[in-house]
Amino acid sequence: MDLNTVLDVRDARRREPWRPGDAFLGGGTYLFSEPQPHLRRLVDLSRMGWPPLAWQPDGSLDIAATCTITELSRFGRGLSATAAPLFEQCCRAFLASFKIWNMATVGGNLCNGLPAGPVISLTAALDGTVLLQGQDGATRRMPVTEFIRGAGVKDLRDGEMLRSVRLPARALESRTAFRQASLYGLGRSGSLVIGAADPRDGSLAVTVSAATSRPFRFWFALPPTAAELRAAIDGAVRPEEWFDDIHGLPEWRRHMALLQAEQIRRALCPPAEGPR
Repeated sequence: MDLNTVLDVRDARRREPWRPGDAFLGGGTYLFSEPQPHLRRLVDLSRMGWPPLAWQPDGSLDIAATCTITELSRFGRGLSATAAPLFEQCCRAFLASFKIWNMATVGGNLCNGLPAGPVISLTAALDGTVLLQGQDGATRRMPVTEFIRGAGVKDLRDGEMLRSVRLPARALESRTAFRQASLYGLGRSGSLVIGAADPRDGSLAVTVSAATSRPFRFWFALPPTAAELRAAIDGAVRPEEWFDDIHGLPEWRRHMALLQAEQIRRALCPPAEGPR
């Protein structure tokens, strides 16, 4: 779609004062998908030269905001970490054409803050943290689960950009389980639940997304019972936080999320900790 209110496109490598009507341009799959009458200038990040994915000395993984879904998928397929299958599972939940995969970015998926954003699901489930950078160069880091505050609502200050998201080494060692549900065979996720079992201490994290307006990550030091898991989800997610749109009613989303969470508990808990 033509954005006929945009008067200029600036290379982000060239520092200029931020002004009203500015927006960062990553892949543009959202910006050019619908009218943006409030925009006057785009700040293009495509030439920043950030490595799409980079290992850190402590074994954690940094994913650049400009990393595309195609690059993320390709990396996941070659990854030897235990949690590697989760990368492709979440990329496939994107349900987009190869043209979108080649342009859509990790940063764009996170900054849109949509409940069904599969990169949000992936990074929240693996205990990811986002690195945010202001116009003055100052940075701050926070968990993905705190960065996304609601449907389309995120903790971004004026002129601040998402630089990268970091996945800790320990999370990449986790055994994972993935459950996704949609009203249609090729429809947007109505509920997406991911489990991550830590092989070191036996803890379990269950992350609920798509069904809710923001991602919820539940951590249990010991594998929970079915009743404990259900109580944790129902105690944390307020009725109005079960998302409601054409892709699923709140009641159906809650039902599916609870069902999927229990399936994940059974799949990841040791045999001795089976259904109780």
